[in-house]
Amino acid sequence: MKNSYLSPVYNVKAIPIEKIQANAYNPNRVAPPEMKLLYLSIKEDGYTQPVVCYYIADKDIYEVVDGFHRYLVMKTCKDIYEREKGKLPVAVIDKPLGERIASTIRHNRARGSHDVDLMSNIVAELTELGKSNAWISKHLGMSADEVLRLKQITGLAALFKDDEFSKAWE
Repeated sequence: MKNSYLSPVYNVKAIPIEKIQANAYNPNRVAPPEMKLLYLSIKEDGYTQPVVCYYIADKDIYEVVDGFHRYLVMKTCKDIYEREKGKLPVAVIDKPLGERIASTIRHNRARGSHDVDLMSNIVAELTELGKSNAWISKHLGMSADEVLRLKQITGLAALFKDDEFSKAWE
């Protein structure tokens, strides 16, 4: 049996930036000096990586999964927008929300750091979507202790409702 899988990067589309929106869950932050460097990189080298998006058919828009800051450069820099004719290179993935969140986190963690409060909110959202600690740990590349610490930061008892606890204190 042949493997018919083809990575999304082999089908990059030029999408008008007006049809692209940010997601509401990205915990990644880029400091001003690095944003200036990203702008310079895009100005000097062009877009060398597509922005990863999910297509929302009923709204005919694309939601950023990875590449928010590359998207932001075009959205805020007139010279880049004009040079690129308002189109952003996009690779589309088709996954449900929980999988898209995990994808965003994996992309970000492979590159750098996250805002701890926002990461704890991500863990809370995935928990509310029914994802187990083991699922979160596996799909976000976190240790079990890291997942637990992020849950503790939110302070929401509901996040622990299905967890088993040690009886050592009895």
